Amino acid sequence: MGPIAKLLAQRISLGLLLLFLVSIVIFAGTSILPGDVAQQILGQSATPEALANLREELGVNDPPVTRYMNWLGGLLTGDLGTALTSGQSINEAVGRRLANTLFLAVCAAVVAVPLAIFLGLLAVRYQERWPDKLISASTLTTISMPEFVIGYIMMFIFGVQLRWFSPTAVSYRPDADFFTRLESIALPVIVLTLVVLAHMMRMTRAAILNVMQSAYIETAELKGMSTFSVIRKHAFPNAISPVVNVVMLNLAYLVVGVVVVEVVFVYPGMGQYLVDHVTKRDLPVVQACGIIFAAIYIGLNLVADVVSILTNPRLRHPK
Repeated sequence: MGPIAKLLAQRISLGLLLLFLVSIVIFAGTSILPGDVAQQILGQSATPEALANLREELGVNDPPVTRYMNWLGGLLTGDLGTALTSGQSINEAVGRRLANTLFLAVCAAVVAVPLAIFLGLLAVRYQERWPDKLISASTLTTISMPEFVIGYIMMFIFGVQLRWFSPTAVSYRPDADFFTRLESIALPVIVLTLVVLAHMMRMTRAAILNVMQSAYIETAELKGMSTFSVIRKHAFPNAISPVVNVVMLNLAYLVVGVVVVEVVFVYPGMGQYLVDHVTKRDLPVVQACGIIFAAIYIGLNLVADVVSILTNPRLRHPK
């Protein structure tokens, strides 16, 4: 087995092991949550006998190890279980909600990733000059503010005062045409872009500046190449690995960290679905959402590791 194949096998194995450990943490963490799902379903006027019968029917009285093994077995076969409060299949509800969340995350990524790389290159080109300082100050301002603060500001200015966009995404319909859906999620996309833009831009700038200190960059400059040509042809290609890492981390955040944004804008995605069922103490739904978010986050980090390995010339061309 070559060095690249060996490293890839190690990364994939560690990713699967980490996902297994995370599943234990998710199940244990949700099991100790306060509250009673039977009480939520039957209401405060329910008799003790009715509550006991419903708990037995729902299986919440089974030992934790038994419940975990049943849940894990369902995950391995693709069955996320049944929502306790509604009796509906979690797979169907999650399928619709996850598609909505991915649509929001992809739209934000399409705007944020190219813009972050462009601003990072621009900041390097005009290092320590006013464009660099303006970009850094603006992005630091947005990254220092919580998502819900940015969301309410955008909602008030562009949704209420200027009426350019819908202030909430409650009117979003997956079966609408593409541009109608884009109009419904314009403000959530802007908020998510501002949140992840600063980190990606600054890491891109730092990675390129680190490469710019190399000897071959000085040789290219001595040959008379322009600063932008040096960055485009020599610095940026050699800074791909750290840039890809930070892009993947932020893409993972776009999918996993949309909970606050979805709740602020009442967007029918996974985050809103999770929050709704946390209040009802619907443990199978909370566990399903948690393991899906964990799988996406670990998977995108695994992709970042794979890309970093494949773009490393010392691994691709071992001596």
